[in-house]
Amino acid sequence: MNIHKALVAGGTSGIGLATARKLRERGFEVHLTGRGKERLDDLAISDPDLTGHQADGGDAAAMTALGEQLGQVDALVVSLSGNEGMGPIADLDLEMLRRAFDAKFWAHLTTIQALLPRLAPTGSITLVTAVSARTGMPGTAGIAAINGALEAAVKPLATELAPIRVNAVSPGVVDTPWWSGFPAEQRAAYFTQAAATLPVRKVATAEDIAEAVVFAATNANTTGTVLETDGGARLIAL
Repeated sequence: MNIHKALVAGGTSGIGLATARKLRERGFEVHLTGRGKERLDDLAISDPDLTGHQADGGDAAAMTALGEQLGQVDALVVSLSGNEGMGPIADLDLEMLRRAFDAKFWAHLTTIQALLPRLAPTGSITLVTAVSARTGMPGTAGIAAINGALEAAVKPLATELAPIRVNAVSPGVVDTPWWSGFPAEQRAAYFTQAAATLPVRKVATAEDIAEAVVFAATNANTTGTVLETDGGARLIAL
């Protein structure tokens, strides 16, 4: 039996880790990357059926070397991000925003370029973006620009790289470690408000989003698509 191989870049927590677990359940041989050795060591104990690699998605040499080590990859999922980039434009720290672009936009493109020679001809690339790309939430111009830039690349990449499939999954409010930089009370209050306002009446889990990522990565008839799985956040004002 032919075992398909998946690489989840940024797979040590949150949506990336949930996706890695679901791909493993689907029978994939799953590899994931993370920058921190401690988290990878923990995953080797908690998830021994996942293979972790210490690598920075923004480091072209490291990702190229990883690709050479892995050989052919059938599904590449890029779930890289930082937690910077938010704030009103009047006093937004543009150096901070440049770091945010490095952490997500440039890291996504670097990973794609480095792994492209290793992708199977019928393989897939799935990016994880965010609803900020298509909404008008105050204070999100910076992260909207990052996610919007990634989403703008999906259609041209899908035609340029065909028959490799290229998609993005766009979540909304998700309870993941991305929010760990916010004070606990502020985070809890925002989640409560979001759950009461969102059409689905809940804040998403990482597993909710991972189901959509796995669909995009494995459905042979889906390409050039931004799959919105935001609980209806784009329909309302949070």
